Amino acid sequence: MTDPGASGLVVVDKPQGWTSHQVVGRCRRLYGTRKVGHGGTLDPMATGVLLVGVNRATRLLGHLAGHDKTYTATIRLGIDTNTDDAEGEPTATRGAAGITDTDIRTAITGFVGVISQVPSSVSAIKVDGKRAYALVRAGEQVDLAAREVTVSRFDVLSVRPGQAEVPVVDVEVVVDCSSGTYIRALARDLGAVLGAGGHLTALRRTRVGGFDLSTVRLDEAGLAGSDAPPLLSMAEVARRSFPVVEVDAAGARDIGFGRGLAIAVPADPTAVLYDDQLLALYRPDGPQHAVAVAVLGG
Repeated sequence: MTDPGASGLVVVDKPQGWTSHQVVGRCRRLYGTRKVGHGGTLDPMATGVLLVGVNRATRLLGHLAGHDKTYTATIRLGIDTNTDDAEGEPTATRGAAGITDTDIRTAITGFVGVISQVPSSVSAIKVDGKRAYALVRAGEQVDLAAREVTVSRFDVLSVRPGQAEVPVVDVEVVVDCSSGTYIRALARDLGAVLGAGGHLTALRRTRVGGFDLSTVRLDEAGLAGSDAPPLLSMAEVARRSFPVVEVDAAGARDIGFGRGLAIAVPADPTAVLYDDQLLALYRPDGPQHAVAVAVLGG
């Protein structure tokens, strides 16, 4: 029987067809607590690594969601859709006849590094307090501003002909990118550069920061079952995700009151531990001083 007061993280391999909210709802039942959240939405079509925090670990999710990520994806060249993925309706079917492997690999180099990207209009970005995808579904026109993102790796794994009403090419890729990068937008923009149009037909997130498929503890079978797997402890999550410093008992008491610490911390945020317990996240405030970003104890 899982302790409903336990705090920690479970790494879920989100099944296709599930919303991230549905995964959270199932974890609430498995772990016997309402205090459950996820760090970074995956669309229903997508699968892969979804970080789910339980109880006090929910306070870490915003910091974990900001870490870089890895995806594998299949981009179909030759057809545009209104959602930039296979769940949408085709808006143009120009086809990809004549586009070569070399054309594709050359075009992809233009999407590596710091790039300006307009997110998909059906993203979860809020516009005037409402999600962009909700506005689109309600029939409203949504124009999102471009943003800078970083794509550190965009490699082609394979190129093959696809099956559709027009000649298409399916390109399997792997992408390492910063938080906030939309793989659907990469598919759309790659298709535009090649003059063929493009959209995603498959997407799998294989890593979020220090968590990858090897750390998965809950998959589709587990979500359908009744046994909750053990949580990754807050301390273990911290060690996988942030620089770590240890404090003594006096420091732990100061943290309990939210006080600054007369220590050097290497980054914003840095995890602060005492007796193998994660107490807080701190940030530098001078060479030998740190202030609290989030107090997590209690």
